[in-house]
Amino acid sequence: MKQRLPVQGAQGDLLRLVATGRAASRADLSRLSGLAASSVSLRVEELIEAGLLAEEGSGASRGGRRPRRLSLAPTAGVLAVADLGAHHIRLGLLDLSGAPLVVEERPCEITDGPEATLDLMAEAFDRLLEEHVPATVPLRGVGTGIPGPVDPATLRVVTPSRMPGWNEFPVAEHLRARYDLPILVENDANLMAAGEARSWPGRENLMVLKVGTGIGCGVIVNGRLHRGRGAAGDISHVRVLSDSSVICACGHHDCLEAYASGAALATALTDAGIIVAHTSDIVGLVNDAVPEATSMVRTAGRRIGEVLTVLVNFFNPDVVAVGGSLSAAEPLITSIRAAVYERCLPLATRDLEIAPARAGRDAALLGAGSLLLDAALSPSG
Repeated sequence: MKQRLPVQGAQGDLLRLVATGRAASRADLSRLSGLAASSVSLRVEELIEAGLLAEEGSGASRGGRRPRRLSLAPTAGVLAVADLGAHHIRLGLLDLSGAPLVVEERPCEITDGPEATLDLMAEAFDRLLEEHVPATVPLRGVGTGIPGPVDPATLRVVTPSRMPGWNEFPVAEHLRARYDLPILVENDANLMAAGEARSWPGRENLMVLKVGTGIGCGVIVNGRLHRGRGAAGDISHVRVLSDSSVICACGHHDCLEAYASGAALATALTDAGIIVAHTSDIVGLVNDAVPEATSMVRTAGRRIGEVLTVLVNFFNPDVVAVGGSLSAAEPLITSIRAAVYERCLPLATRDLEIAPARAGRDAALLGAGSLLLDAALSPSG
């Protein structure tokens, strides 16, 4: 199951159009690609012969003979993707269109180190492939989200918080030694943003906030993920104003993450005599109307909103979508919304929507599938 996609260039572009649902016939491909109908037909026949596309039935007519409908072939392949968290790993196998075939979640401690964590992930992938994918269907690529900064040039983790042993670890090289395939390594908030963007049709500029054990933010500009040099959207270490002073895991004082992340709230609640093992426990306390938890979540939302105020004025997005495990606590989003609407310029918030993320728990997996398909079809893939 280590066969590369045998297409790139124009063929890859045509396959991507079908895989993403934008094209369902040769006529669609000719119209969207700008290629002559004869060139499209030649390349489509080659893709069908390679077992990547299938053509059957009839599509909707635009006048004249009804076109035959193109789709991905059942043998086109699968993508193996994962979303690593501080205490869990969510894994999925997707078809090339990005549709999940199987998803599972299992415990995983990021503090166990990169080798143990990545080997656990690979072993889980191998088991899922063996159990759910016929041997004739190839694996086309492997991707994972990392809860820390990732250098897009080297695919290495750079100075992460609460991830001992991960700094400068060659994640892509480690995975490529096992899978001779296109490898995607990306910050988890960026993957979530790429997956979430599909749930907001017509909205081209988004900030997608992930509030869980840590805090992250992915930025979508003109419909595409904006990485910068790897730190774009990293709001977790923006300094906040406070009467007290707290040292963040990064070594600096008074970072947003040191006050408003799930890890910070769990520590504060434990210090107050309320034992919290995971971020999801905080949501349960809020839902049970425990006043200490509700107050702390509201304060966290206000602090996050104050940081977002500057960014909303600067970037002027269409949407701020809030996801992550802590986003299920309703006072968090209410407080973020109140701070942003109170302090931002009216023009910046006039058409702004601040809302819970729509793509659900699999947003990062969906984003990984989308980006990984691009990587697999690129000439350097």
